[in-house]
Amino acid sequence: MSSSPADRRRPVLPPAVQRLLPARPVAGFAVLLAVLFALSYAAGSAAGPVAPGLRPGGGAGTGGTDPAGGGGMGGMPGMGAAAPRAGIVGGAR
Repeated sequence: MSSSPADRRRPVLPPAVQRLLPARPVAGFAVLLAVLFALSYAAGSAAGPVAPGLRPGGGAGTGGTDPAGGGGMGGMPGMGAAAPRAGIVGGAR
């Protein structure tokens, strides 16, 4: 009896194991994402820092270039901190 290509499939796993494994396209997509992440991380590491003098925005600064000194956007009324409400929404009246 000759073996056909249909008979030479990958080994059959037990049904319990087959249910736990993701579908082949899903697994392939996950591998592709991992490879792309590794390549982009390597490219970023090779490029080095984009702005070496850049510091995080929080915390105490050493002066700065903000002429207003307030850190806000002037001329935009109503965009500040939320005003306290008089009552609780959905509470007893």
